[in-house]
Amino acid sequence: MSRSRPSLRIDPIPAEGRTDPKLFQIFFVWFSANMNVLALGTGAAGPAFFGMGVKQSLIILLIVDLLACTVPAYFILAGSAVFGPKLGTRSMVTARFSWGYYGAIIPSALTVFSMQGFLILNCIVGGQMLASVSSGHLDDSLGIVIIGIISFAVTFCGYKVIHWYESVAWIPNVIAFIVMLGVGGKHLSNVPPPEPLTAASIITFATTTASSVISWCMMTPDYGVYHDARASSMRIFIYTYLGFFTASLTAHYLGAVFAACAGNVVSWEAGFEGGNNVGGLIRAVLHRAGGFGDFLTVLLALSIPSACAPTMYTFGTSFMTIGSLFSKIPRYVYMIISEAILIPVAIIGAKRFYATFVDILSIIGYWSSVFAVIVVLEHFIFRRNTWSRYNVADWNKPDRLPVGLAAVMSFLCACGIIIPCMSQVWYTGPIAAAGSGDLGILTGSAVALLTYPAFRAMEKRQTGR
Repeated sequence: MSRSRPSLRIDPIPAEGRTDPKLFQIFFVWFSANMNVLALGTGAAGPAFFGMGVKQSLIILLIVDLLACTVPAYFILAGSAVFGPKLGTRSMVTARFSWGYYGAIIPSALTVFSMQGFLILNCIVGGQMLASVSSGHLDDSLGIVIIGIISFAVTFCGYKVIHWYESVAWIPNVIAFIVMLGVGGKHLSNVPPPEPLTAASIITFATTTASSVISWCMMTPDYGVYHDARASSMRIFIYTYLGFFTASLTAHYLGAVFAACAGNVVSWEAGFEGGNNVGGLIRAVLHRAGGFGDFLTVLLALSIPSACAPTMYTFGTSFMTIGSLFSKIPRYVYMIISEAILIPVAIIGAKRFYATFVDILSIIGYWSSVFAVIVVLEHFIFRRNTWSRYNVADWNKPDRLPVGLAAVMSFLCACGIIIPCMSQVWYTGPIAAAGSGDLGILTGSAVALLTYPAFRAMEKRQTGR
């Protein structure tokens, strides 16, 4: 691992250590992380899982991406990507300034599970793609193992290598996506939905897509902690937003169009396996380019660690934030734990990809949207959008940080409305069952928006911090 001790632990990076002027790296980290197969799979969920046509999918994806990308980019104009360079703190350390030392254990633990969920999804898709071009020499399971090992290797090398890797990992993906359009474009058309759309299916697809983007807010500070603290907040926001938006919209659109049109081509439909094999669909499209297409399919699969590496890195830093005992354990130990869980669960989840995909993304979206609202409200209302109001030296002093009851109470209130509004394969709340669709993210965020300021004002009045 490179860098000094703070990079190996979760200590804030001091101002003298935040001097990297290459802000464009922030763009490439998030462009590479989203210009990949999993993002394509998110767009494909519209036709494959929610019964959308091409036109409906593209409209929903455009609106959702325009709005949702602001959350990880700047936490809706005060967000996480900016916190990294400005404070030098990792995401879950930053959370302590609103959730308190002990209250922040909740989002830290949830981030650990969420990052593992993303790793599982990425490795499933990568494994499917490798299996699809192996002509029967390896199956999904072995492909998942290969992707998991590569992701581990990149993450093990640390912060600097991840930034370098992300600056080039997008190149084969962009080439492959262009070739997909070139060889498959003549089969693309404005396929209508197979059945009339309902408000519930539209809302649920929109919230699932939003979840895939919003949930990055738990990670973005971790990859800006060495960048110049004097940089303009707006510049950081623009680099991050453009990285997210251009990559997400492109991949989402490709996924939606090819999934909707898969029924037009026998080989595409066979590769897609009823909507459960995104990797198989991509391979079927690229196969028309012959050996070069198979080569691109392999490169696409091997570039999936561009999303896995930052995810596994944040898995470790979030685990270390749960408590002082955890922070003393080297990050590579958590990476090994992640790998040990990742591979067997991904192998099982690959059998029902889109059900697994929607379940994981939705659960992550429920809590991460509430988390984002609380951190943003703290920054704007109680810190008055002023970085000097954060005493970073207090990051590990429970008696100097907020008590955290306000954040926890607001979070619990939000959970109280999310549960009856959620719509999942394994549970549908009474409000969602009435035909509203999955309103969990929207209602949970609204409740947090209303309750946190009141709870926090009372907390400050009673405790003075």
